[in-house]
Amino acid sequence: MKRIHTDGACRGNPGPGGWAWAEGTTRYASGAEAHTTNQRMEVRAAIEALRSTPEGAVEIVSDSSYVVKCFNDKWYLGWRRRGWKNSQGQPVANRDLWEELFALALESERQVIFSWVKGHSGDPMNEFVDALATLSADTQRPSSS
Repeated sequence: MKRIHTDGACRGNPGPGGWAWAEGTTRYASGAEAHTTNQRMEVRAAIEALRSTPEGAVEIVSDSSYVVKCFNDKWYLGWRRRGWKNSQGQPVANRDLWEELFALALESERQVIFSWVKGHSGDPMNEFVDALATLSADTQRPSSS
């Protein structure tokens, strides 16, 4: 199973943002959006990580409870059952990105699991993707290896 770390960053919320994924320190990518939110960048990072690895089992490791709990706590089942409304009856935020991520993670034949890592706690790969995402947010430039 491939293990890919992801992260999102935003300068202001909303503001300029960046996302990143890395499979080790030699295979990675990041990107930027001029006006976005941190949550959107976290979801975008997972989307881009899965797009980068179209086949085989993947573990997405993220410091985003938003992303990890959506899958591990199966928030998506309630969202779909309620017609894309959250538990408070409001429209689900970032539906466009969630639909894209669900197609990659839930509706394909491959196994995709999500694991949480505490952010800014010294995990080397979490620190690596954080630096990539932050740099992209600050410079509004992508990077890749």
